[in-house]
Amino acid sequence: MTTQCILAIDQGTTNTKVLLVEATGKIIARAVRPLTQSYPRPAWVEQDAAAIWQSVSAAIDDCLNQAGDPPLSGIAITNQRETVTIWERSTGRPLGPAVSWQCSRGAAFCEALRARHLERMIHERTGLTIDPMFSGSKARWLLDNIPHGQQRAEQGELCLGTIDSWVLWNLTGGTIYACDVTNASRTQLFNLHHVRWDDDLLATFGIPAPALPEVRLSSTIFGASAPCGRLHGGVPIAGVIGDSHGALYGHASFAPGSVKATYGTGSSLMSPTTKPIMSRHGISTTIAWGRQTVTYALEGNIYVTGAAVQWLGETLGLDDTGQGIEQLASQVEDTGGVYLVPAFVGLGAPHWQSKARGLICGITRGTTRAHLARAVLEAIAYQVRDVFDAMELDAGRRLELLLADGGASRNHLLMQFQADIIGRPVLPSDSPDLSALGAAYLAGLALGIWSSEQEIERIAPRAEPVEPRMSAAKRDELYAGWKEALARATQQ
Repeated sequence: MTTQCILAIDQGTTNTKVLLVEATGKIIARAVRPLTQSYPRPAWVEQDAAAIWQSVSAAIDDCLNQAGDPPLSGIAITNQRETVTIWERSTGRPLGPAVSWQCSRGAAFCEALRARHLERMIHERTGLTIDPMFSGSKARWLLDNIPHGQQRAEQGELCLGTIDSWVLWNLTGGTIYACDVTNASRTQLFNLHHVRWDDDLLATFGIPAPALPEVRLSSTIFGASAPCGRLHGGVPIAGVIGDSHGALYGHASFAPGSVKATYGTGSSLMSPTTKPIMSRHGISTTIAWGRQTVTYALEGNIYVTGAAVQWLGETLGLDDTGQGIEQLASQVEDTGGVYLVPAFVGLGAPHWQSKARGLICGITRGTTRAHLARAVLEAIAYQVRDVFDAMELDAGRRLELLLADGGASRNHLLMQFQADIIGRPVLPSDSPDLSALGAAYLAGLALGIWSSEQEIERIAPRAEPVEPRMSAAKRDELYAGWKEALARATQQ
C-alpha cells in the first residue's frame, strides 16, 4: 500500500522549510532554504518577492529528492503573516518588494487614521489596533509607490496579496489567486464578523477590491499544482494557514482556554475562543482557523524576540548566534541587573508603541558579554509575560499552562526562565515544525487522510512540562525592573 504523504510548505521570514508528512504524523523529509531581509531605512524591512518564491521552489525540489520523489496526496502552505507584496496579474512579475510584517513604513498613514478618529471602527470590525505591522498600510504604500498603481489595481491588472496568496499563485501556475481566512484577518481590511473583505475598510485604506485575493477557509481544496521542477502537476492544495495559527493547530490545541507561544523572529501568543472577544488590554482578536466554520482567537504579537538574539550574536561576532548566546548566557546566574528592551521597530502587543526604540540599561563596569546574552533571552520571556497577563485579563480566566513552539523553545535556559517569570508550567513541543504540521493536519482533514481532530490529538507531538522554580518575591522583583526598562524605552 502506498504511504499517504503531504508536502507542507512553511514560508517564513528567515527561511523556507518544506516537509513531507506521513499519515502517522511522522516527518520523513525536510529541506530548508535561507532568505535575507533588507533595511532600506530605519525601521523599514523588506524582502525580494521573487527570491521568496525561488526559495519555495528550491526547497520543494530538495525535499522531494531526499525522499525519492514519493507520490503526494496533497500540499499544505503556512506562511509569514502581514507581509504583503504586489505583482502583475498578466505576467506574475513582482512590481515591488515584499514589505515585511516587521516594517514600520506605514506609520505615518496609521497616524493619519488615528487623527481621523477611526481607531474604534477599525478595531470593532477587524479586532486589530491601528498599527503599521498589519498589511493595510503596507498595501497602501505599495500602491502609492508604483506608477499608476491605484488605477491599475482598480482595473484588476495588479494582485496585492499576502504571502500565502503569492505562493499559491506560483504553485498553481497563476491560475488561483486566493488566501485563507487567517491571513485575511491580519490585513486590517477584513471584517471578522461577516468573514469577508469590508467595503468601508477598503475605502478607508484606498484598496481596490479587484486587487485582493478571494478568501477561503483554511481546510479546503484551493486548486492543484502546476508542474514545477520535481513537483508534478495535479496535486491538490488542501490546507493554507498563517504560521502562528498553524502552530496552534499543530499543538492540537483546539479547546478554548489553551494558549501557545511561538518563538521565532518575533513571537505570537494565541488562544482559541468560541466567538470574537474584543480586547480591552492591547490584545488582538483574530481568526484561529477555518474548517466548516471559523474558530476565533485572542492573539498578542511581539515584534522582536529571536531577531534580538540574532542581532546580539552578530554584534558579538558569534558564528552560531542561537547556540552561542545560550552558551554565553549559561555562564552567569542572572543578568547582574541588566535589562535589554528590543524595541528595534517599536513595541507590539500589548503596548503598541511604534515610536519606542531599543535600549540596554543597568550596565556597570562588571557587565560582561554573558550578562548581555542572558538579558536578551530574558527579554523574550518578559515580553511573553506582558502578553500572557493581558490575555488572561481578556479571557476572564486563569491560564494554567503555556504551550511553546518555534526554534527558541528548544533553549532550556529560556524555557525555565519563561516558566519562572509567568509562574506557570511551560510545555515545549517535541517538534520544531509545528506550523507546517498544523497546515498538514488541515490539508489531511480536507483530503480525508484524517477523519477528525480527535485523531490528530493522538498523533500530535508531545513533551515534558517545564515547572516554575522561582519564588513569587523574586519574580515580582525582576518583573518590576522590566517594567521600569519598558517605561524608559517608550519615553525616548
